Amino acid sequence: MKIKLHNLIFVAMIVGVAVGLALWWVDKRQGDEESATVAQILWWLDLFGPTIFMGALKMIIAPLIFASIVSGVTSLPDMSELGKIGWKTMAYYVTTTSVAVLIGLVFVLMIQPGTKSSAQSLRETRQGELAERRKEFAASTNRDPLNESGKPTGEYLSWLAGREGGKQASGHEAARFSKLEGAGSRTAGDIFKDDIIKPLLMNPFRSLSADPPNSLGIIFFALLTGVACTVVGEAAAPVVRFFQGLNEVVMQVTHWLMAVSPFAIACIMAGLVAENGPDIFQTLGWYCGTVIGAILVHILALLTICRLLGGVGPIALFRGIREAYMIAFTTRSSAATLPITIENVTEKLDVSPKVANFSLPLGATMNMDGTALYEGVAIIFLIQIYGGLDDVSIAMTFATTILIFITAVLASVGAAAVPDAGLVTMVLVASAVHLPIYYIPLIFAVDAFLDMFRTSTNVLGDSIGAIVVNRLERGRLEAT
Repeated sequence: MKIKLHNLIFVAMIVGVAVGLALWWVDKRQGDEESATVAQILWWLDLFGPTIFMGALKMIIAPLIFASIVSGVTSLPDMSELGKIGWKTMAYYVTTTSVAVLIGLVFVLMIQPGTKSSAQSLRETRQGELAERRKEFAASTNRDPLNESGKPTGEYLSWLAGREGGKQASGHEAARFSKLEGAGSRTAGDIFKDDIIKPLLMNPFRSLSADPPNSLGIIFFALLTGVACTVVGEAAAPVVRFFQGLNEVVMQVTHWLMAVSPFAIACIMAGLVAENGPDIFQTLGWYCGTVIGAILVHILALLTICRLLGGVGPIALFRGIREAYMIAFTTRSSAATLPITIENVTEKLDVSPKVANFSLPLGATMNMDGTALYEGVAIIFLIQIYGGLDDVSIAMTFATTILIFITAVLASVGAAAVPDAGLVTMVLVASAVHLPIYYIPLIFAVDAFLDMFRTSTNVLGDSIGAIVVNRLERGRLEAT
């Protein structure tokens, strides 16, 4: 009897976790010679998983987005239908992202993971460090770090920011922190101009060849191309047939990649677990529980929307998108999962390609429910731990909460659909409430683990959006 693909993927995830835990235990318990062996095994796992499999998925993202949107737009009866699908899709994305952030804020404010004893131990350690920093500043500058009212002086805070930033930049997470530093030097206006406006108007060939691909630029130019083909009419028929054929070819490549996905997913899971191990949850367990709990509640909200507005129940939904959901959970990239997501919703959930080819690429780029939720929780968690210290003069007021809500929604739109992107856009939220970015690396240890939950939630939200819009537009689509 032939085993179904989703069952193979599930088994591969379990095997990967078991192998990863075994490697982690060997590396932790044995000497340097065994560690070298583990490092060699990890190299092979990285080769077959992230390097080859995820690289192959990323290879087809750009042509898939371009071809799917052009073929989707040109298959619509008229441009008014594009507008109707477009505004319904965007309304759904904005609504669900806002709901996700709201749920996350409610959870973190109710549970208050940053006030638990395990997290407060970090605060006590930091208080000791800051006492030493004051002495260092006074000794090096011959000035008092505090003013007459006992508040840190501006000169001391500038010195402290430079010292702490330099410490993070030279640590073992230096590469990841450098991304935060680059983002932290920009204003919200700079981010809007550089991450939204400029990518929209980038040379389409550069957008297609960028690593990762410039999804916003590809989507915008694909929409222009599709609309132009529709306006030109019969003369553009060869162009339309080309993109429709290209879309089918890319989907066939996706079928081939899915055939080897169980082995690749086992490698990815094994490498992830082996590198992190279970120790990371000792201090940040309450934080992880808060994020995951909020995500589960948001999933329930999405399932309710899917049942009421999309007419698809939870069981039918997960049967339809289980491959995409599990691959998103493992690869932590909604962009890399996009080919499988399109295949699942069109072939198993009966969503019209006219809707899926437009809404899903857009969703993989702009609809980040899990990321938005996570960013709001993370910033408040850090404020709960470090609020009131020398360099964190933030009080959790209603105004602060509203500001975090707004910036988390906006920041999620600019998050690239690749691993670790949420950490970079989190800088925008932190900057809005004046939280120093050198505190963000505290959550680096568990970010990969939580990224699996938020990315799979992103893909679930995209899929439900396509289902809802498809049902709302089904009458007109079937009539054409």
